[in-house]
Amino acid sequence: MADEGDVLTDLNPDPAAGANGADNQPSAGVISQYIKDLSVENPNAPQCFQWTEQPQLDVQFNIAADKVAEEVHEVTLKITCTAKTSQGNQYLIDLAYCGLMGMRNLPDEAAHAFLFAEAPRILFPFARRVIADASRDAGFPPLMLDPMDFGALYQQQLAARAQEMQGQGATPPVGEA
Repeated sequence: MADEGDVLTDLNPDPAAGANGADNQPSAGVISQYIKDLSVENPNAPQCFQWTEQPQLDVQFNIAADKVAEEVHEVTLKITCTAKTSQGNQYLIDLAYCGLMGMRNLPDEAAHAFLFAEAPRILFPFARRVIADASRDAGFPPLMLDPMDFGALYQQQLAARAQEMQGQGATPPVGEA
């Protein structure tokens, strides 16, 4: 039992803290997420509500990451959805859904993978809901985007980039040093 005047010390300090209490363990996570830009166009209303032709959907994705502070990046999941028929566009939804991601003590490869694979995976369900709500609010059935494997897409992009580098003659030197 400790008395009022006793000073208690932690005999088992946090192993994650380095010398002098420095935090040197890798960590990454979401600080905040938000809609940065949302545009919903219904250019042929009210005529398009009389069209009976099934629209062709075109969905485009783009992922960007920008450093905003020493340990903070803004990841943008940009989604553009267009519903077209032979009579014209039914709707166009353009969304930039962002997340502020905090990262500390991550090696460059792990940081890149977090920003371009894991962060979009975290943001996608929320962006998907915004798209569904926007299409419904424009007077159409909710557009429910299929789940995406951002990790697999990231690996495909890395492989394509590596193949592109080899095609440009950027092969490592061969021989003895």
